[in-house]
Amino acid sequence: MKLDFSDTALAFQHASPADIRRARLLFGVLASPALVSTGKTLSLWALKWRLPVKGLIRATVFRQFCGGETVAESRPAIQRLWSGGVGSILDYSVEGQTTDAAFDQTVEVALQTLALAATEPGLSLGVFKMTGIAPHDLLEHMTLGAELTAAESHQLEKVRARVRRMAQFAAKSGRTLMIDAEETWIQGAIDQLAREAMQEFNRDRLVIMTTIQCYRVGRQAQLRADLDHASAHGYFYGVKLVRGAYMEKERERAATLGYPSPIQPDKAGTDTEYDACGRMMLEALGRPDSPGRVGMVFGTHNEDSNRLGAELLTSQGWNPQDAPIWFAQLYGMSDFISFVMAHHGFRVAKYLPFGPIVNVMPYLLRRAEENTSVAGQTGRELLMLRKEAARRKQVS
Repeated sequence: MKLDFSDTALAFQHASPADIRRARLLFGVLASPALVSTGKTLSLWALKWRLPVKGLIRATVFRQFCGGETVAESRPAIQRLWSGGVGSILDYSVEGQTTDAAFDQTVEVALQTLALAATEPGLSLGVFKMTGIAPHDLLEHMTLGAELTAAESHQLEKVRARVRRMAQFAAKSGRTLMIDAEETWIQGAIDQLAREAMQEFNRDRLVIMTTIQCYRVGRQAQLRADLDHASAHGYFYGVKLVRGAYMEKERERAATLGYPSPIQPDKAGTDTEYDACGRMMLEALGRPDSPGRVGMVFGTHNEDSNRLGAELLTSQGWNPQDAPIWFAQLYGMSDFISFVMAHHGFRVAKYLPFGPIVNVMPYLLRRAEENTSVAGQTGRELLMLRKEAARRKQVS
């Protein structure tokens, strides 16, 4: 099967002329690191001093990359995507919380997103960030292997209870819940908690999935160890493969504290690691007549990686709709991948962030900064948007 990611009529079937114009303007701004840096500083300053800028943020970067401020506000985006065969992964993009009340609120919202799946067929996957339900200091201490205080041990039991509550709801509703990856200095704790949840809830099917960031060195070894552990302990293993979201922060911290950077030396290294992990997971999946106890999300905007996953899946005899394999991209980006793959029968889902504008600003700023540093991504978005604008002008 040859996937043609240049079919803009298919890719932007859901986009109005105003949507195309807004996206072109926004990605044009994102192409300038200087403008992004200035915009970040001004946005944070204006929000700190409660200046009336939320309307501008909502109409531009928030509208492009987020579904709304609440679950209810996100439903039109969910339904619009599903009309083109693309599912949604509702992501409550609030992170770095500090109070039990805020942690419990994250759990409640996650349960709302899973409950909505009963009436929205496009919702088959849920997701949460561990920093949305657990103190950052606790995760860091666990990752360092430090002995926890009595108070921290009590906090950890509350974190486990929150994870368990969400996992139990996902199991009962027939949905799968992903745990996102975060910074390396807290990732060890996240990996530990994810493994505990998979071992408890993935006995009969895929309920919990972890995440591996392939811009980190040594991820093939980690994936191999994860697969071996799941096999030895008799549970389904699920993973979302991504390249990563904290590259600049990781490199800066490593340089400041004087330890080797955990990040691949270049993009080619990341691409090699990602595709090798993808091959390993598809090999573990096997064929329809003898399937492995695994599931996977290809979380990538890379056209070659998506093609590779699609080709491996079909070459192993799978009908894409029957395999526990999803292809995922971020909302507001790479529609030319998402809608084309969905058109050809693959399971595709968009990460659809939502939450109060002030609280999701770290996510939005990260999206903006990544688009200035990911080689070719913004240029590719602009090229496809301009191509579609020209096509519409010709047919009008």
